[in-house]
Amino acid sequence: MISLAGRDNLHSVGKFVLTGLGLGLLIGVTLTMAGVYRGMVDDARRLLDNSRADLWVVQQHTQGPYAEASSLRDDLVRSVRGLAGVAHAANVTYLTMQVAGGGAEVRAMVVGVEAGPPGQPGAPGYLLAGRHLTRSHYEAVVDVKTGFVLGERIRIRRHDYTVVGLTQRMVSSGGDPMVFIPLKDAQEAQFLKDNDAILNDRARTAANPGLNRPGVPGLLEAIQASQASSRSVNAVLVQLQPGHEADTVAADIRRWKHLEAFTRAQMEEILVAKLIATSARQIGMFLVILAIVSAAIVAFIIYTMTLGKIREIAVLKLIGTRNRTIAGMILQQALGLGLIGFVVGKVAATVWAPVFPKYVLLESGDALRGLAAVMLICALASTLAIRAALRVDPAEAIGG
Repeated sequence: MISLAGRDNLHSVGKFVLTGLGLGLLIGVTLTMAGVYRGMVDDARRLLDNSRADLWVVQQHTQGPYAEASSLRDDLVRSVRGLAGVAHAANVTYLTMQVAGGGAEVRAMVVGVEAGPPGQPGAPGYLLAGRHLTRSHYEAVVDVKTGFVLGERIRIRRHDYTVVGLTQRMVSSGGDPMVFIPLKDAQEAQFLKDNDAILNDRARTAANPGLNRPGVPGLLEAIQASQASSRSVNAVLVQLQPGHEADTVAADIRRWKHLEAFTRAQMEEILVAKLIATSARQIGMFLVILAIVSAAIVAFIIYTMTLGKIREIAVLKLIGTRNRTIAGMILQQALGLGLIGFVVGKVAATVWAPVFPKYVLLESGDALRGLAAVMLICALASTLAIRAALRVDPAEAIGG
């Protein structure tokens, strides 16, 4: 039996291959969208891994420090260190901002960490080049994604910092690269008002008759209050001693310290199930739309190609070919088109994924599920052409 699908493909190989290429690019976009979502989840989990914390202690009634704002006094870390089961505890600040360097600005998460050994909670665990922070001021360790190099001077708020170390895959939940600076500098950058702001507050207070009375803070008091605010942090990262349950220690912190404490599982739920939930739904909608468009393209192409060989189908019917054989030939053509499209799409997604500004994680499991979905879509899309082929009258082979 002559394969109608193979014969037609050889007859119009250019059209078939070009159609497969176009479909492949669409499938490549679909795989990339799935990879973007996987990358967002991986960024969130990598953020938690890089912190090397078992507990996140934040302001009461907040879901900080990543999903919400959180502010704590930095001396609270001493009382946390004294709790049973706590091995290490360290203050940390997080501030997403524009960091200037090399004549350009990079959006980054500036992390303030305490000076200490490389395993200190919140600090970068490994370096590609350079050294860790050793001074209490004006040094920085940066992720290579920022584009900064060793020895470069970068600008954060009012001060310049020298890049002394490079690390990799230290990112925020949104994929922004991290810049690590000493905790005191980070506190000043995030919480301390500059002199002009203090003077403006003083002038505004003096100009208000209702507040211009004894007891209203003067300039010195305003400066002292501003300096006190600079002793705030966003969170305390806690590492537990072996044998102690995170839930038990977290319950003690909530009960006795009147602070909020999250375990690794709870923080992952906040980041993945809540913080990126809207983005996940949006990507899901794009995937559905792309699947519908792919199905429409395959259905249109196969239907058009089937209508172009109506006489051949009529001849096959006239010589006694069964409908099941004819339907199988059309299905083979649709599946072949889908297979070509998937191969092209997988190669395209692999090639352009590293160019994306956000991390794109292409998992083999997603590729297998994508292949199954493509084959299913092509099979369903071929039904329209199969119905048209089965309605062909054998007499058309004579009358044509």
